[in-house]
Amino acid sequence: MAETNAPSDALANLQLDEVTGERVSKSDLKRRQKQRIADEKKAGKAANAPLASQKKKVVEEMELTPNQYHEIRSREIRQRQLDGFNPYPHKFEVLTDLRDFVKDYADLGTGESRPEIEIRLGGRIFVKRASGSKLVFYDIKDEGVKIQVLCQLQKMGDDADAFEKIHEHIRRGDIVGIVGYPGRSTPKTRPEGELSIFATKLLLLTPCLHQIPSEHYGYKDPEQRFRNRFLDWSMNDSSRDVAHKRDLLIRYIRQFFWNLDFHEVETPILSALAGGATAKPFTTYHNELKRDLYMRVAPELYLKKMIGGGFNRVFEIGKQFRNEGIDPTHNPEFTTCEFYWAYKDYEDIMGVTEDLVSGIAKRLTGGYVTKYNTLDGKEYEVNWEKPWKRIDIIPTLEEKCGERFPPGDQFHTRESGRFLERMLKKMGVDCAPPLTNPRMFDALIGEFLESDCVQPTFLMNHPQVMSPLAKAHRSRPGLCERFEAFVCTKEIANAYTELNDPFDQRLRFEEQAAQKAQGDDEAQLIDENFCTMLEYGMPPTGGGEWASIVL
Repeated sequence: MAETNAPSDALANLQLDEVTGERVSKSDLKRRQKQRIADEKKAGKAANAPLASQKKKVVEEMELTPNQYHEIRSREIRQRQLDGFNPYPHKFEVLTDLRDFVKDYADLGTGESRPEIEIRLGGRIFVKRASGSKLVFYDIKDEGVKIQVLCQLQKMGDDADAFEKIHEHIRRGDIVGIVGYPGRSTPKTRPEGELSIFATKLLLLTPCLHQIPSEHYGYKDPEQRFRNRFLDWSMNDSSRDVAHKRDLLIRYIRQFFWNLDFHEVETPILSALAGGATAKPFTTYHNELKRDLYMRVAPELYLKKMIGGGFNRVFEIGKQFRNEGIDPTHNPEFTTCEFYWAYKDYEDIMGVTEDLVSGIAKRLTGGYVTKYNTLDGKEYEVNWEKPWKRIDIIPTLEEKCGERFPPGDQFHTRESGRFLERMLKKMGVDCAPPLTNPRMFDALIGEFLESDCVQPTFLMNHPQVMSPLAKAHRSRPGLCERFEAFVCTKEIANAYTELNDPFDQRLRFEEQAAQKAQGDDEAQLIDENFCTMLEYGMPPTGGGEWASIVL
């Protein structure tokens, strides 16, 4: 019986270490508490030292491991809370945008200041340095702009003890509120002095409990950057610039379509049937309905139902989800812009694509020529100005492969499948199974056509078997009126003259269902509701998507 109770008795004798959350013996807990008291006394002595002599303390903090720094800093902040200081105030009145500050006061001369102008702004501290006991400098950053804050004893109340107490607890990474006035410091490292804020008040708004990366060495490790995007944006202006330009891009697209009198709409993310694109969907389970649902792979079918319902111009910017591979240009969750325009065809949509994308390039960069660097070290110079090059797929494939392809109206047959298998083998092109005709066509196009598309290029007139939602070509049997836009060998757009024949659409869906039965997880199924809409009638329509808006 005693042996049975021994483990629980031992557990009962353990004490909780409130700092680490561990359960330890009483003796071990006492030892830890003594050590912490000694650490706090040591820290207190350092805090009482003059500011000019605290360089040693800074060096000691730099030598701490991340966990040690976090524990000491957390304990310090918790103790200050117990002492009645609130390091997390609810609000600070910010009246100045740092971006405007830099523009508005750039013309201040050396030693010139404007004490009559009150500046109130917040920001994160990236550099702290003291010059004697009466002068402390900070470099703070906000909205991607950095500025120097100059804190002098005589400008902050002439109380040396209060001045020291304000600054002794401020660390790199802390978010602070500053009240002061604009000025330019006397020359130190710069001949003309440095534009600064002369602080009259400095408030701790949010302490940083971790060591932030050194600005000298930077924050460069890709794994860490993408796991901690908040640090990446704080430390790397280039990453922040990407997010900023994405915002400008989205705004430009919206304004572009609004100017053409399009309606911006929002369609469902979850649906009972995954359709609108050749892609493998994510599956989820709805508890109330007790059934599986799919996260959408594309909003296409919903948007075309709106065209059938009388909305002649619609667009949507939203998330899509495809349960497929991941690489530098593909992500399972991504953003697209998709639009449809009644009474237009794919030629019209190519013109819209040229106008939209070239306009984006001009808006974001100021010109049409940009550079693109690949992960393997290649650099491309791209000219986005229209008109773009156009490549007719089948004739170009015949030229690349050195053989004439079967007639277009036979592309869906088994004989064409055997021909495509022979072409893959002859040209040394790999194609992942199942070897359906659409997948083999796609492999050949990717190998011989997409790889040549460095400048903006339209690949046109795809085999109909690859495009279950595109309208058949008006003069070339077996092909459809579809295009894909490529730049630097990457797809940026996919569009077509929309299929609005309910009989043909049902036949295409049935062909897709047969491919799914062969093991193609990306093939679509029959959407009865969409077919019913077509039976009521959808006008001739052109539309497409831009699927490269990724953050």
